[in-house]
Amino acid sequence: MKTILRISFVVVLLCLFALPVHAQLEKHEALASKLVNQCANIQENDNVMIIGSIRDADLMGEIGLQIRKVGAFPLVALGNQLAARRSYDVVPEKYDSQKDKFDEKLINIVDAYITISTTESLDLFKDVPAERMQKRAEAGKDNTELAQKRNIRSVSLGNGLYPTEALAKQFGITKKELANEFWGGVNTDYNNLDQVGKSIKTVLDGGKKLHITSKMGTDIKMAITSRPVIISDGMISDNEAKEGYPACLVWLPAGEVFLSPIPGTANGKIVVDNFFYQGETIEKLTLEFESGKLISMTAKSNLGSYKELYDKADEGKDEFSFIDIGINPDVKIIPGSTMGAYMIAGLITVGHGNNTWTGGENNSTFGTAYFLTGATLKVDGKVVVKNGVLK
Repeated sequence: MKTILRISFVVVLLCLFALPVHAQLEKHEALASKLVNQCANIQENDNVMIIGSIRDADLMGEIGLQIRKVGAFPLVALGNQLAARRSYDVVPEKYDSQKDKFDEKLINIVDAYITISTTESLDLFKDVPAERMQKRAEAGKDNTELAQKRNIRSVSLGNGLYPTEALAKQFGITKKELANEFWGGVNTDYNNLDQVGKSIKTVLDGGKKLHITSKMGTDIKMAITSRPVIISDGMISDNEAKEGYPACLVWLPAGEVFLSPIPGTANGKIVVDNFFYQGETIEKLTLEFESGKLISMTAKSNLGSYKELYDKADEGKDEFSFIDIGINPDVKIIPGSTMGAYMIAGLITVGHGNNTWTGGENNSTFGTAYFLTGATLKVDGKVVVKNGVLK
């Protein structure tokens, strides 16, 4: 689910990391400058939280320097995925419902987040009871909503595509191939993304009915009249910063146009060839929607743990919640792979549960996304995407 990251299991450092070695300096400096100035639109006197893992310590240090360069103030925090997992073994269960007061104080003073994906293992939480994860999600709900109300700018580097060995293996490609697609997408022309996004937004803004089909069996319709349409082009402009949440969110690689349908109007079926959850592949996941609600969830294999998480989730989990169209031409699905990511040009993503990040009203603690490879999307009969290709 796309949302502002809660600060948990981090070691806060009040000073900057050492400069990266000379061979990496120019690369890190250019990326850090882009993240700070073009993407996050950091201004003088801003308080900026930088979150990442020790793997990216040098880059985080350079981001901090670029923040100070414009007269803003960085705070660097290290995230640790293993510690987050071990917390379920070490921390007493009675604290799962405890609200994070420290996190709340930070949210009240932070103007922007810049986060780098800390995910390494994809199955680290597979044996954690769904009930415990749900309790922690509910405990963090107030802080998440506070961050949204404060219109904190957020730039996240990763967007489900950060190049790790585990993710490359899941996709059936090499880490080098994944890295090429990821960095190609990060370095795309953001102004071009904005122009493509605006052309699609025009169609969606004037549309009434949206229809998605695929050769896999997806066939679903919904109403979208007068729903807010958001372009994620990798940049937070001055106007978007003033507009606030969700216009002040950026995910990199960027390149998406998304909206939430009118609640209660989605009817039909979604079929997902391969859906990944906690390192397992759920084959032929089929979801039936009636009057906007999920009424049936079946799969060919490995549905158990995912269905358990869903069953434990709170109200709103069953509501069809968003449609996302990828527009980044520099991220492509490698033939023969099981790649899926929001920004891939022509890839349609749908989901149910939380959709506040799209401008929707569903604030459930549960939110999920399904990538529909090779799908077709029409608005009032006009083809926007045909068989996975932008039209």
